[in-house]
Amino acid sequence: MDYKDTYRTIEQPSTAVLFKEKNSKFFGYAFPVSHEDEVKTHLEHLRKEHFGAGHFCYAYQIGTDKISFRTNDDGEPSNSAGMPIYGQIQSFGVTNILVVVIRFFGGVKLGVGGLISAYKTTAQMALEISEIIEKTIDVHFLITFDYKNMNKVMRVIKEKNLEIVNQKMELSCEIEVSTRKKNAEKVSDIFNSMFEINITKLD
Repeated sequence: MDYKDTYRTIEQPSTAVLFKEKNSKFFGYAFPVSHEDEVKTHLEHLRKEHFGAGHFCYAYQIGTDKISFRTNDDGEPSNSAGMPIYGQIQSFGVTNILVVVIRFFGGVKLGVGGLISAYKTTAQMALEISEIIEKTIDVHFLITFDYKNMNKVMRVIKEKNLEIVNQKMELSCEIEVSTRKKNAEKVSDIFNSMFEINITKLD
């Protein structure tokens, strides 16, 4: 069974890029994000940093199996800013990412075509200078067992190179592990076939 269990994203925020068009200045940024609250935080910081800018346009995409995305034109003509930014996220094939383009108006109107081109170019520049990395899509399981079965459990964890995320070792033990999506079914089957050991998939 061959399905994708990796995705592309960026490891760290990009440095600012600057694109100029007819006296308007466009600053572009890319940020790694894993949930929507982070989007708000980044926007608040940028609004303070670029106080007086006219437009804070952005697009983000979050998720690997279930994708959620949003675009925002922030007062620019409809679909002239957010969608061109989102188009670049798609063309770079990245997710868990926020791209923001901030515009300082330079007194000359660019027209819708000019805006689309400027927002697209700035987003492209921000993504080009970002380091794009490939990450695995991981599935998390909670394994619960009595202390006496510890060795059995640890042996499988070691054999299957499972990453231990959390553990609670008392009379009854809990270990949270993560594994690449493509190995998840196999790992689940192994623990399910073991006596006195429970495994549950975490969302």
